[in-house]
This record gives sequence, structure tokens and C-alpha cells, in this order.
Amino acid sequence: MKLYENGAYLINGTEIVADSADAKAAVKAKTGKDVSPAEGKKGTIAYSILTNHNTSGNDEKLKIKFDKLTSHDITYVGIIQTARASGLTKFPIPYVLTNCHNSLCAVGGTINEDDHLFGLSAAKKYGGVYVPAHQAVIHQFAREMLAGGGLMILGSDSHTRYGALGTMAIGEGGPELVKQLLQRTYDIDMPGIVGIYLTGSPRKGVGPQDIALAIIGAVFKNGYVKNKVMEFVGPGVANLSVDYRIGVDVMTTETTCLSSIWKTDERTKEFYEIHGRAGDFKELSPAEVAHYDGFIELDLSEIEPMIAMPFHPSNTYTIKELKANLKDILHDTEEKAKVSFGESVNYSLSDKIVDGRFYVDQGVIAGCAGGGFENLCDAADIVAGKNIGPDEFTFSVYPASMPIYAELVKNGAITKLINAGAVVKTCFCGPCFGAGDTPSNNGFSIRHSTRNFPNREGSKIQEGQISSVALMDARSIAATAANKGFLTGADELDGIDFTKPKYFFDSEIYKNRVFDSHGVADPNEELRFGPNIKDWPEMPALPENLAIKVVSEIHDPVTTTDELIPSGETSSYRSNPEKLASFALSRKDPEYVGEAKKVKAAEDAVLQDSCPGDALAEVHGVMDAIHTKFTDVNRTNIGFGSTIFAVKPGDGSAREQAASCQKVLGGWANVANEYATKRYRSNLINWGMLPFITKEDHTALSFKKGDWIFIPNVKKVVADKVDDIEAYVVRDGGLSPITLTLGELTDDEREIIEDGCLINYYKKHNA
Repeated sequence: MKLYENGAYLINGTEIVADSADAKAAVKAKTGKDVSPAEGKKGTIAYSILTNHNTSGNDEKLKIKFDKLTSHDITYVGIIQTARASGLTKFPIPYVLTNCHNSLCAVGGTINEDDHLFGLSAAKKYGGVYVPAHQAVIHQFAREMLAGGGLMILGSDSHTRYGALGTMAIGEGGPELVKQLLQRTYDIDMPGIVGIYLTGSPRKGVGPQDIALAIIGAVFKNGYVKNKVMEFVGPGVANLSVDYRIGVDVMTTETTCLSSIWKTDERTKEFYEIHGRAGDFKELSPAEVAHYDGFIELDLSEIEPMIAMPFHPSNTYTIKELKANLKDILHDTEEKAKVSFGESVNYSLSDKIVDGRFYVDQGVIAGCAGGGFENLCDAADIVAGKNIGPDEFTFSVYPASMPIYAELVKNGAITKLINAGAVVKTCFCGPCFGAGDTPSNNGFSIRHSTRNFPNREGSKIQEGQISSVALMDARSIAATAANKGFLTGADELDGIDFTKPKYFFDSEIYKNRVFDSHGVADPNEELRFGPNIKDWPEMPALPENLAIKVVSEIHDPVTTTDELIPSGETSSYRSNPEKLASFALSRKDPEYVGEAKKVKAAEDAVLQDSCPGDALAEVHGVMDAIHTKFTDVNRTNIGFGSTIFAVKPGDGSAREQAASCQKVLGGWANVANEYATKRYRSNLINWGMLPFITKEDHTALSFKKGDWIFIPNVKKVVADKVDDIEAYVVRDGGLSPITLTLGELTDDEREIIEDGCLINYYKKHNA
């Protein structure tokens, strides 16, 4: 794999001219055209789709309107509740509500079927589409029924990626979908576009997850594609089936890119024909001359079976490399775990070495990444005539949709899997976020799923339980299953005959179960509320001056959204903002909620015009320190809240709750060295939280947990677009100056922060 230091031109889709002083002249010599990098960028597929959906009239400052929306049952209740509070009367574009996350009807303390009934009633009332639980995971339904050439789809799940079908899809937090429901826009600068130039063909036994992990390992740590669009081109695309392309595409989320798009061809056209939607195919390819801001060459024939060790998809090795250096790599993984867990649990992998081989406890093939037709057919061929045995190793399979499940039954793949000892389950995303197949304490699971963050498999660090996940391709997981739990790459098996059966899509399965309003709203339909579906609490506007207490300090290199608000057992409280907030940072900093609530009591006291000292005695000391320099600050013009510091927060899920839970608990800001993803930063902004950045090294901060930070004239600072913000650490009865920045904000984003949250912003404008 080759990462270009700068960008490159692509001529006729096959000839690469790397950026250099004479690159433009070289292009002119080959084509007769004088093409600057800016003009060449217009020749990319991504640029064309983005500008076709832009409403601003300025192709550098985009205001995007999407064609379709999609959400699942962890996010759609909050989205609809927010939109409803902001004046929603009808879904203005197709909006699909799937039920693949809270599919289990009793998790934690709430019956999740209440959310499902709310979703069905909302689809009827506002004119949407409702996919019942266990029918399809969100992204497979979108591939089968929503995607179309040249379209843009926005989803409230980070793995919203349909680029392999010619659809530019973006995963964002719920408030961005609310904006679309209220016929507003998605506002971004024109992103960078990185060409992924594929050549060659995959080796036998190498699957899409192997290709994806190789890419993630090469680009995550250096940020090569962060917040950019990955555009897959080159002759190697034609050598991948559409299922393979989908499997690579969905994992681009783990690179931290904004979105992805692929050139389309006859194989893409055949996909649409199989699904009865031939008219949705559109041929997409770069122009004769296209320029990319970054460029990667990848020879598919060089990729070997891969493994991403805990606790991130970028911790990649070839399986061959892991087996050759087993003790060293396992020890290195144990040491890296201490960064997140410290000494709170005893995490050990050395006991997994049995007679010199690595024994794993569990194999899972699931969800939008693993549960595809071709993955499961190949896995079935590998385990055919073999079995996993009666020992500790278990093997679970989750087809991504009922049409896939039905076809696997018809062609016999399900029988092969069951006879080998696999348990075949329904279409459920649970293994991807800790609500299904949770391993035993110190268990090690290999999964063809999307993420392997700490605790995402469902273990509970706060209760002393720790297990972990490594990501692998379905074929190598099946090879390991056939080898009764001893880690095995699919390329190590001889004599495997991949049957590659043809796929037949049965549309009647959805016609018989999916509710489709065909865009017709019924205002007489009443929403169905369960006892744990609650409205958002009132949230104050940004005060003139702000004092925030640092109630958590996280020095991990990256902090995931799962660590900010755990997945898994919290799922049943997704529709109850205040109950859900009680889980915030519970796995990372169990003291956070209590400390944030103390500060919230002071904030509430100020809003109620009562003495904040009654709620929090230390506020008196904070005010005394502030008055040493700012005598005009008083309880009528100051707000109190909490903040967290993290080096690089927000990697992973698009779930808005990572930000909204902090806001519900009185959070007013995050302070970070940088934000891992655009979507987390957007979630902060949409919930009225200041996305502060400090340039101080995290090992030598001028503030620490327990300190207060005072930001004078904060409302004016936001409105006036001040770059370097004067702030003060309250210390020893005085004020010690520090500098914070907010980064680039649109005018609307500034107004949302001033209003206190997106709900307040819309209430004001609708009024």
C-alpha cells in the first residue's frame, strides 16, 4: 500500500500523475488540457455528488439537502422528540426507522417494544417507513431498498456508508437529521477527497474485512483521511463483487473519514437488478482528468488475512505476523490496555496460549459488516463437514436481513453452519455494541463486526469484568471455528471449495412486514408513549459569563463515544434523557455523574435566582476570585456548569447521547487537544456545548480535575467570532490566564450555542 505525500491527478481512471511542481504540465502533455488541482477536483465523483446536493450557491461552503434519512431504535425516538419539540408536522423526505439495536424486548429496566410502538406510530403520523425488529439491520435495509446512484443519504449511525452502490452516505448525530426533517441544511466546507486506487484481485481466503483492516491500519493514526471523502477507483474495483465492496465500504467509518464513494459498473448494475430496482443504478466514474487531495495505491493481491487486536480497529497485524510473534504482541496488547483500565482489572491474554497456539473463546459473524450473503456462504463452505467441538469455543452467526437469511436457508448454507455447531440468530446489531454474545470474564472474541473498543462487547469494567474483541474476516473466523477455536487464517486451509451461489432477493418478505406510508402523513395518528419515553428537559441559553468546573480528566490518546456514554446495558434508557445521563462516563470515570450533578445544582440555583452557595459552597470562593478582576459579574449574568477534558474525544459512534448526556447533567463545554470526528464535535454544538480546544500538552495542563475555568463575556466572544479566547483558571483566590479556541463555526452553529441547544434555536425561529 502506498500513501502519497500529497495529492495526485488521475487520467482516464488508470494513469496516475503525482503532485509535483511539473504535474500540471505533465497532465497537459498527456491530455492537451490545462487543469489546475482545483479544476481537477471537480472531476471527482464525490465533488459532483456534493455540488449536486448543495443549496448555498458556493461550492466551498456547502449547505447540503439529503435525498433520504435513516435511523435505528437507539436514536430515532430522541430525533423525533427533538423535531417534534421544534415544530415537525411531516417527514419532508423518505425517513426509514429500523429496529436492529433495541431488538431485545427487555434490556436493563425498560421494555424496548415501547420504543418500537412509538416508532411505528411516528411513521404513520409523519409519513415514514417502519422496519420491525429482526427484519434487517439498518444498513442492509438501506442497501437493499434505499440506495441509488448519485443520491445522498444521512443516517444517525456512524456506519452509514453506501458508497459501494454509488450513494454518498454520511453518519451523523441525531440533531443533524432533525435539521433535515425541519428542511434545514447540513453545513460543511467542501471536504478533501482522497483517491483509493485499487489494483489486482484478492487472494483465496481473503475477505473484505481483511482489505478494510489493512486500510484502517495504514490511515487511522496519521489522520490521512480524517473528515475527508474516500473515493474508490482503479481497475481493481472490477475484481471485487459488490458484497466485497460493501464489506470494505462500511468499515471506512473506522478511518474517521466523512464519507465514501465508489466507481460503479456492470456488477453494481446487477445488484440493483437483483433487488428489483434497475432504475436506481447510475454509472459513476471520474472525469477524464480528476485531481485528488490525497491518494492511496492498494494492490489487493498483497493483502493477507488480518486481525485487529483489542482495543481499536487500527491495531492491525496479519494473522501470520501475530502467530509468529504471539507472546510479544499479546504482551503489547496487555500493556496498551493499562492505558484505559489502569490497575482496576486484571487483563491477561497469556493464558490464551495453549501448546504454543492462540485459543479464542468465541467467534461471531454479524451485522452490517459481517452478515452479508457472500460472507456467510463462504463461511459455510469452510465449516462444511467440520464442527467446533464441545469445549469452550462458541460460534454465532447473524444474517444482515431476512431476505439474506431466507436465501441462506434455501441454498443450504444455514444447514452447513448449524451442523458445524454455529448458532444462527436473527438480524440484530447487538454483538457490535455489547447487547449480544457478551463473552465471559477475560474471554477473547473474534468478530466480523465493526468495532472492538473497550467494553463494546458488553463486559462491565465497573464490576470487575473485562473481555475483549479482535476483528477478523468471516472466512478466518470460520477457519478458526473449523479448527475448534485455535486461531487460523482462512489462507491456511487446503481444499476449500467456495461454491459462490447466486443470490436471489425476495421482496415479498418486506412487503409482508414493513410499514410504508409512501410519504403520506396522518396527523390524526396518536404517538404511542411508553413510561420511559420522556421529553427533553428545559435547557438554558448561554449566559453572558461562564464558570465551568473540570469534573473529569481523560488522558487516553483517544476517547471513544462508548466511553462517554456506554452502549449495551444502557440501551433501554435511550428514550429517557435523564435516566440515560446517569450512565455517562460510568465505565471511564465513575465519579463523573456525581460531580457533574453537584455543579448542576449550582446552575439550577442561579437560574432560580437563589443563592448558589446553598447548592455548592465552593461557588462563593469562585465568585470571590472572579471579583478580583471582574467586579461587574454577578449571579444575574453568570452561569455555572461542568466540563470534561479529553485529549481526543469522540471516536466511534454517531450517537448524540455522548454529548446530550453531558448537557442534561449541566455540561457547558468540552476541552480537548482535538476532536476525533466531525460528528462528535457537531453533537456538542447542537446540544449547545462549547467545543473548546487547548494547545497545551495534555501532560502539562494549566488546569486539572477539580479546577474551575472562568470565561468572561463568553456570549459576546461566540457572537464576535473571537479566535483566541481569554479564559482564567480559578486558583488560590485569584485568576490565572489561559487561552482557548473554538475552531471554525458557522453562523448557525454560533447561534445554536448562544441559544443553549438546537431545540431552543428552532423554538425561537419557529416562533
